[in-house]
Amino acid sequence: MSKISVADIQKLRETTGAGMMDCKKALEESAGDFEAAKDYLRKKGIAKAAKREDREASEGVVIAQTNGGQTQGILVALNCETDFVARNENFIAITQKIADIALENMPASLDALMALPYEAGVTIAEKVGEQNGVIGEKIELTRYESLSAAQVLTYNHSNNKRSVLVGLNKEGGEQFAQAGRDVAMQIAAMNPVSVSKDDVDPTIIEKEMEIGKELARNEGKSEDMLEKIAAGRLNKFFQENTLLSQKFVKNGDVTVEQYLKGLDKELTVTAFKVVAL
Repeated sequence: MSKISVADIQKLRETTGAGMMDCKKALEESAGDFEAAKDYLRKKGIAKAAKREDREASEGVVIAQTNGGQTQGILVALNCETDFVARNENFIAITQKIADIALENMPASLDALMALPYEAGVTIAEKVGEQNGVIGEKIELTRYESLSAAQVLTYNHSNNKRSVLVGLNKEGGEQFAQAGRDVAMQIAAMNPVSVSKDDVDPTIIEKEMEIGKELARNEGKSEDMLEKIAAGRLNKFFQENTLLSQKFVKNGDVTVEQYLKGLDKELTVTAFKVVAL
């Protein structure tokens, strides 16, 4: 069996909200597999189903920005090992310059971005590599996302740790721009898995159904009822974890979809990108 460290237990506790002893048992039962341990806790009804967690644990800076017409946006993340470096003005300036280059060129991939010139005779990849020696920490350009839409809006958290791009299907001046910024903030706060239930990854649906059945089974429900009960729990998952179905954080009486349609009956979100460090 893999050795279970206190750090592993604490990480699982922070992710799931379960107690230390429950986390220890989950990791032991899952041979130290973190994802399996999370599922174990959820099946036992111990973990919080919608507990949100950052997708990356390393330090760094993430920046989202759009072009002047707000029809294209990019998001980049430059990672380092310590918060001390992440708060350094020069490190932030390098990230900003990479973001500017990305927005100007709209490369198709992270690799393509890395190959672009940072300055005369130096590519972005070379500049990032150079910083490893200058700073004395592992420095990596880990994420690049781009988005095009009728109107693209951003949200950048004040500590440079979380940024969002969101695309709207219609351009509508400042009113729609403010709506887009509100929705981007919603995404940053509530971390939805998709725009709507129609585009949720099938593997997520399969996992939620499995967990729903196991919870019902543990509650003593009959086998012929498990599918129906799990489907009900899946619908609740959709309501809480898909953007358009979530309660709008600025007005809990309406969903995000209702908020947008209150401005224009055809207004909706086409896509979003989010990175959190």
